[in-house]
Amino acid sequence: MKRYAIAAAFALAVSLPALGQISLPRPSPNASVHQLVGVTDVTVVYSRPGVKERKIWGELVPFDKVWRTGANEATIITVTKDVKVNGSDLKAGSYSIHTIPTTGDWTIIFNSAADPKGFYNYDETKNVMQLTVTPKAHEMTERLAFSFPAVDDKSAMLELAWEKLAIELKIETDTQAQVMAQAKASLEDWRPAFQAANYAWEQGAKADAMKWIDQSVAAKESMSNLTLKSRMLADGGMAKDAIATIEKAIAIGKAANANTANAEKLLAEWKAATAKGGKKK
Repeated sequence: MKRYAIAAAFALAVSLPALGQISLPRPSPNASVHQLVGVTDVTVVYSRPGVKERKIWGELVPFDKVWRTGANEATIITVTKDVKVNGSDLKAGSYSIHTIPTTGDWTIIFNSAADPKGFYNYDETKNVMQLTVTPKAHEMTERLAFSFPAVDDKSAMLELAWEKLAIELKIETDTQAQVMAQAKASLEDWRPAFQAANYAWEQGAKADAMKWIDQSVAAKESMSNLTLKSRMLADGGMAKDAIATIEKAIAIGKAANANTANAEKLLAEWKAATAKGGKKK
């Protein structure tokens, strides 16, 4: 009997860790919704409580008190670029959304604490924006839901619906300015063309290499791209141009406190060869 009791206790102890691995559904399951507005990503992570035949507004969700806008953890919105929300500026970043429901207009709060664990960690001092919106009647929605019912390349309507009410926030982004800024940054970045030129040069595709190194230098002169171009010029028998180009590379390098020893060595070799009437191959 004693042996049986020991065996049973051992079996129970072995089974307990397995029980701890069971995943149980949350009463208010987590969800997320994402929308690309022009070139700006907008993502909302939230939970979805159900009505479950309860009175929501004024009871489950009290009026005139800060609500986490869901259940479990606070609702988080992330925008990858600066936007306007109902006409007010909101910087790129992540924010918790809190609301104050009332019998009339609601207050919508964007708070810089993007990971508060529920209502009780709400910190008013971290509010970055407050908006006033008027809720509207909505078809019955059993589980709280965020959605983007209207979208174009410059704006999106973010809707929160639950029970028979909904609120809407218009999110606007200056897509044209953002695209132009990206294009300008791309044109000013000398590195992709330099990398392509360096690869082409190593593979013996000299015409492509020269084309791409010229694009890199046109975007921005650097010690790296000018040194590579000088080597190409020297290999093509244009010693005078090669010397002038690598001298410019050395000057840029010294201004940036870079190591110019290798470039100076090449310059000395080319000058010596030129003085003897030869060519640097």
